[in-house]
Amino acid sequence: MLIKFAVRGNIRFLSHAETVRVFQRACIRAGIKVQYSQGFNPRPKLSLPLPRSVGVESDDDLLCLRVREWQLTDNRSALSVSHLGAEGFKARLSEHLPEGLQLLSVTIAEGKTSFQPCSATYVLKVKPEYLDDKLKTRIIHLLANETLNIQRRITAGKSKIENQTLKIKSVDVRGFLKSILLKDRCIVVECKISSAGSIRVEEILNLLELGMEKLAAPIRRTCIQWQETDDRRQMADEGRTTSD
Repeated sequence: MLIKFAVRGNIRFLSHAETVRVFQRACIRAGIKVQYSQGFNPRPKLSLPLPRSVGVESDDDLLCLRVREWQLTDNRSALSVSHLGAEGFKARLSEHLPEGLQLLSVTIAEGKTSFQPCSATYVLKVKPEYLDDKLKTRIIHLLANETLNIQRRITAGKSKIENQTLKIKSVDVRGFLKSILLKDRCIVVECKISSAGSIRVEEILNLLELGMEKLAAPIRRTCIQWQETDDRRQMADEGRTTSD
């Protein structure tokens, strides 16, 4: 199942791992039988391919979910997912999601197709008093540079059990910035996403010299572009629970 959903309001403060757990619990309450991986520590085959930073709203996030052939509808009968249909599945799951998580569409997909994000756009609504020439000059300067080296904190450690430490490394993020536009009192930043990573929201703010106090609304992620690939590997490791 491919589920497009939006994140609004206070629910945006959930971490990536917490968002995954919300969907897991909603599936249980809705009677949706999610497939599990094999092995000593089975995990539900449910993944969010593009983690969302805490505090950021989203227009079109994607949830990939693998379900069993049969799904309980009540204590007396059962319906297959194909019989229930995408709209029936959407209505069923929506009943058990908290306010702020809105299902936009549900698609029943066959096979082991996976989706990789290619780009995403962040919309920063800036308070009018900060939309000045200094900010406009800053945007021009950023786009004119061939390199933009920043200091990024990364977590070092082989596992969650051992003590992890923070390290600093230099990263050139210029290649991840496709465009920066001023539109309707908003800064619209289109970012490239690849196997090498992407630029983080807090890094965009730092480059623009914008603090959260200068924003008139929550940061919003939109226009996510996906690349579909035929993935023959199992989704055992796709249920990622860490956010960038």
